[in-house]
Amino acid sequence: MNQPLKQHLIDPEICIRCYTCEMTCPEEAIEHDDMNVVVDASKCNFCMDCIPVCPTGSIDEWRVVAEPYSVEEQFEWMELPAQEDLPEDDTGLEALDDAMAALLAEAHKGAGGKVKAPASASKPTINLFTIGKPAKARVQGNYRLTDEGSDSDVRHIILDLGSLPFPVLEGQSVGIIPPGTDADGNPHLPRLYSVSSPRDGERPNFNNLSLTVKREELGVCSNYACDLKAGDTVQLTGPFGATFLLPADHDTHLLMICTGTGSAPFRAFTMRRQRENPRLKDTLTLVFGARRPEELPYFGPLGKVPDDFMAKHFAFSRVHGETKHYVQDELRQEAKKVGKLLQDPKGHIYICGLKAMEQGVEEALKDIARSISLNWVEVRDKMREDGRYHVETY
Repeated sequence: MNQPLKQHLIDPEICIRCYTCEMTCPEEAIEHDDMNVVVDASKCNFCMDCIPVCPTGSIDEWRVVAEPYSVEEQFEWMELPAQEDLPEDDTGLEALDDAMAALLAEAHKGAGGKVKAPASASKPTINLFTIGKPAKARVQGNYRLTDEGSDSDVRHIILDLGSLPFPVLEGQSVGIIPPGTDADGNPHLPRLYSVSSPRDGERPNFNNLSLTVKREELGVCSNYACDLKAGDTVQLTGPFGATFLLPADHDTHLLMICTGTGSAPFRAFTMRRQRENPRLKDTLTLVFGARRPEELPYFGPLGKVPDDFMAKHFAFSRVHGETKHYVQDELRQEAKKVGKLLQDPKGHIYICGLKAMEQGVEEALKDIARSISLNWVEVRDKMREDGRYHVETY
């Protein structure tokens, strides 16, 4: 038997096909086909640059193998293979493990880590439509969410799937394929956007879905999406995402922390629970950050959600004449409530938005845990293992 070796792999069930790892890898060891994103063992040098940029933790997978899985084999996977029954006591392998452990520890600083789906969440459909076989949707509406005078242009885009089956759950994402090619003449890769409508549609029992898209100055796909008009046809991939899902158990309490368009999945969560059980009380808490109130998506509709159905806390960082206030500051102000949730076996934490927010949120949660004599890392890891800690940041 050949000497065992460690191979870096990507979990196809959890990967949301955002292609960030592929664009980040300095060795060009990561590639994709219509179905999967994979790691070429002959090129990967374990630099770990891909670990912190992955929003789901799907790239943080490893197997001890006698022979590396080929790229072709990985392209066929719907799920990761089980660990082979191989000896792991080889000195060279142990040395590699030690080196990798050090690299991973550094790479995981500020990273969201891998999470599990809530135990009661519905089983998601993933990767039904691909780059090679995309779904076609018709634009039903495109509405600006932010103030016309704001330099932040955020859109609510409704897509009609017609008679095409496109099962999507709250918390999942879809890809939009922009037309045209990049500087190298290759077709543009899809850009992932979180679905902001519940599973039964933007309107109940309509086969449509909505997305929340912010226009980026140089964003090929965001400009394309924000300029879409009613009647236009759009190519979609997905749905993607198997962990950032809504628990079906209505006794769970959700702490939802977001900035900007990270509010999209939480809009879907809220609408789903309102449609299922509008009399629920005190099971949802939203902490929402933006620069100013006029740049906060869905600010108006959020005001119509009863406070006893969902507690709402806003943090604005660029209001003239006021001290900068971020989501982590709001968490500290609500330390008593957050501390109670950290001790609740049915408490869930969801974090979605810009990656820059993640470290501040972690520090705030660590401080709150310490104030009630808890070790945050232990609490977080236990919540993650139970499927109660969910992070998707970009």
